[in-house]
Amino acid sequence: MQEIIAGVITALDVLALFLILPKVRFRFALSCWTAGLHVLFPLIGFYVGEWAAQYLITIAKMLSGALLSLIGLQLLLSARVKEPPNLSPILLAVTASLDTFSVSVSFGMLQLQKSLFIMSTGITTFIFSYIALSIKRKTPANLGIMLQIIAGVALLLMGILSIF
Repeated sequence: MQEIIAGVITALDVLALFLILPKVRFRFALSCWTAGLHVLFPLIGFYVGEWAAQYLITIAKMLSGALLSLIGLQLLLSARVKEPPNLSPILLAVTASLDTFSVSVSFGMLQLQKSLFIMSTGITTFIFSYIALSIKRKTPANLGIMLQIIAGVALLLMGILSIF
């Protein structure tokens, strides 16, 4: 169950980011691309995390907890009203997906179920990105900030709890 919750939390940043994008013509294609990246980067991250856990078995749990906490803290510190980024939507999807790599390194170190987390992240990312791209004109600007804060607090708490 924690893998599914972690996948949903990991996908929240896409929802927050895509809510501030200007009009995008190919919503379905961009949602598929972003979901694919949210599957690829965690898959790589899981393998790196599993590898690191083998070599750092004594400190892997503390290291993964610290990494999750720092990612959550970074999300909290960067939560503010943002201007739409000046990147193409395709590159923006890549940058939004890069943080899933580091999150999944932590989950790989904690030996969570890889396939369940990756499926949850990919499916949730597709749903969230398509919804955000479809309804962004009808939502308040602060909704994206609130979602980013929720994701940051959740990752911070997951990191702290995994240390202890």
